Amino acid sequence: MNRVNNINLSRILWSCEEHGITPEILCNQLNIRYDYLQKSMQNEEGITVLQLKKIADYFNRGLLFYLEDSPIDQDVVHSPQFRTLTGQKPTMSPELKMLIERVEKQREIFLNLIEGDGADPIDWDGYQLPGNSTQSIKRSANRVRTWLGLAENETFNSYRSKIEEKGVFVVVTNGYQGDWQIAKDDPVRGFSLYYPTYPVIVVKKQDSVQPQVFTLIHELGHLLLHRQGYVDEENDFYSVVGRERVANEFAGNVLIPDEFLAAINLENFPFDNVSEYGTYLRDYSRSWSVSTEVILRRLLNEGRLLSNNYEEYREYRSRLPAPVQSPGGNRSYRYREPTKMFGKPFVSAVLEAYSENRITLSKASTYLDNLKIPDIHKLEQNAW
Repeated sequence: MNRVNNINLSRILWSCEEHGITPEILCNQLNIRYDYLQKSMQNEEGITVLQLKKIADYFNRGLLFYLEDSPIDQDVVHSPQFRTLTGQKPTMSPELKMLIERVEKQREIFLNLIEGDGADPIDWDGYQLPGNSTQSIKRSANRVRTWLGLAENETFNSYRSKIEEKGVFVVVTNGYQGDWQIAKDDPVRGFSLYYPTYPVIVVKKQDSVQPQVFTLIHELGHLLLHRQGYVDEENDFYSVVGRERVANEFAGNVLIPDEFLAAINLENFPFDNVSEYGTYLRDYSRSWSVSTEVILRRLLNEGRLLSNNYEEYREYRSRLPAPVQSPGGNRSYRYREPTKMFGKPFVSAVLEAYSENRITLSKASTYLDNLKIPDIHKLEQNAW
């Protein structure tokens, strides 16, 4: 049994610190004897190569990362995009940090798969929009609606597809436990990573599609207006200051342009009964794939709703019991999950590369969230 005696101790300790655990906890979680790890870190024969591989996989690193002699260089280990997000939210969970890194690697896989396909990527640095004033936000939203070719009855999937067509890698996290999940109790609803080509938007999977839609367009606003990635918690979607306010107003105007808002007849609106707001606006909410909250904010911003009515509704909603989280299904359609998570362009690129013998079936499985071979064949048969 091959044992390792040249582990870089500082890299093990750095990884543990990054993820908020001690080496003892690491060994306990991976069922590795801690005294073996200690021996390895003292240049004695301790853990095996396979055990080191378990540690590397746990931290989403390569095996050689822990055998290099050099100290950690943050500028090399973490991308500028990663450092931007962790700078905004220094208290983000280790699991979320790992997800960000995993998404970055998935983007690199996507770029490698489509390299040489003849398509010219969109230059996001060259797509200029007006500034951040209220009127310029509205103009920006209208331009983006035209740019994306949006109609009135869009769904989350159609918004996503049209954004993907503009060269954005959109990821929706999985509702099940695993590598591609944002925990249900984590306040983060989504994040974006800015690149001049193929920027990234990650949307947290939720039981209701409306918040997913708003998160998607909010993050698109950050990419287009601010040329920077953001990580957004629940409270950021109600912010009325700074760049979060801009992204919120942008999303509201993209989803509900003035002509949509003008269609709402407020003559019989139950202003004095906040519990009826949702019922009165239900048809609009369903048609536009937005929540009652988003419609009310647009009405408020346009001066058609008083601030006290809006605040009373927010107070009413805060008193309602939290919705019961869905436990998820039985995963009978496991083969569909990669498309839901990584989008059709990514899955199509993987299947095309496999069919052209540019990647192996094993590699295709790895790229598709370790999908089993029978499920890959199902995906091939039912993909489009």
